[in-house]
Amino acid sequence: MATKKSTDKTPDPPSGKAAGYDLKKMVDDLNFLHQISQKISENKPLPKLLMEIMESSKLLMDAEASSLLLYEPADKKLYFHVATGQKGKLFKKFSVDLGQGIAGWVAKHKKPLLIEDCYQDSRFSPDYDKKSNFRTKSMICVPMVRKRKLLGVIQVINKRGRDAFDQHDLTLFETLASQCAIAIENQKLIRKQVEAEALERELDTARDIQQTLLPDVLPEYEDIEVAALLIPANQVGGDYYNIVKIGKDHTLLFVADVAGKGIPAALVVSTIDSCLSSYLKLNLGTFDLMTLVTGMNKVLMESTTSTKFATCWFGLYEHKTGKILSINAGHNPPVLFKKSQPEPVELNTGGLFLGSLEVPYQTETIQLDPADVLVFYSDGITEAWDTKKVMYRKAGLIKSVSRCFNESATDILAAIAADVTNHVGRAEQSDDITCGVLKVK
Repeated sequence: MATKKSTDKTPDPPSGKAAGYDLKKMVDDLNFLHQISQKISENKPLPKLLMEIMESSKLLMDAEASSLLLYEPADKKLYFHVATGQKGKLFKKFSVDLGQGIAGWVAKHKKPLLIEDCYQDSRFSPDYDKKSNFRTKSMICVPMVRKRKLLGVIQVINKRGRDAFDQHDLTLFETLASQCAIAIENQKLIRKQVEAEALERELDTARDIQQTLLPDVLPEYEDIEVAALLIPANQVGGDYYNIVKIGKDHTLLFVADVAGKGIPAALVVSTIDSCLSSYLKLNLGTFDLMTLVTGMNKVLMESTTSTKFATCWFGLYEHKTGKILSINAGHNPPVLFKKSQPEPVELNTGGLFLGSLEVPYQTETIQLDPADVLVFYSDGITEAWDTKKVMYRKAGLIKSVSRCFNESATDILAAIAADVTNHVGRAEQSDDITCGVLKVK
């Protein structure tokens, strides 16, 4: 049997640029994936959107045919909504039972398959080839899953120019499927907003998009504690954060604040999330923070307007040494509270906010020692005002952390949130409140 499957193993990230995968190639891939996400986020009829997805995927993967099947939970079947290629029209009348054939197996197990020779795989059903007079040779089939919910499967068939798809094709196609799932959900939410023609619906939609992109749970570690929260404002802003394990020895901490509010800001946040997740999948075993930052800047420049920029902070923590590599792209500087010195340290080094100009960025490396506390946040914290328009300011943040410096990361975060809430009082929350805490054990 000549079947290959992807794995969940994340390779350890040595320093330096990704071998064999330069910045231009990464940017091209990210732009292509974002263009697909952007297309299906537009207010178009669903059949037209799905056709654009599959035509794009066939082009991206250099395949003879592609298809997209949506899952119907009521009868536990997959239905062909789009099928491209010379025999594509014949497949639209077919459905697939959950667990039947390659697509049914992928849907049932929610796992991707890369198959070099379909006729040598016991899960393959030749019935569709017989009905359509099409010869299936190689295939990639990937589930579209969002928040553990199966939306369907997406597949490409028969690689042009060589016998079969390879592992890189699978990785790229998994990323495409992931972004398709996100964009399909976003598009449905946006269509609801348009039909409702109400501001409250728009804000609910933006809030749903924003919350969907945030991590469900944060990683746990033996050497550090992490905690984070995002409290959306009534007029939903464009805040976003993530904390991601990079192999065994590194953790990426990330916070962003997109200019604007509502659905436009939420869709830029979706682009940022797409860039981040795509790079993590496509870095081919290495992780270079500068490559991520410059690549994300280029994608935002090419895919958003000049008014939709984003301030961001990137921190790469190395567990073996306790050092953190920091790049601040025009964001509120994170504050490091060190047990060994009385005054906190701000992480300012970096460059301009993302999405405006192609400029160089600088890094700084800071040593974190046991009991040190690093706090990253958005301006919704420092610019939170009370009924008299008095801001909480950075001084308020420093005071909150200093008071509970010896507590856990979770307790420090809770203290900050409580102090900001008490300061605001009966005033309306004017912006998203986002904050994250890293504490070295």
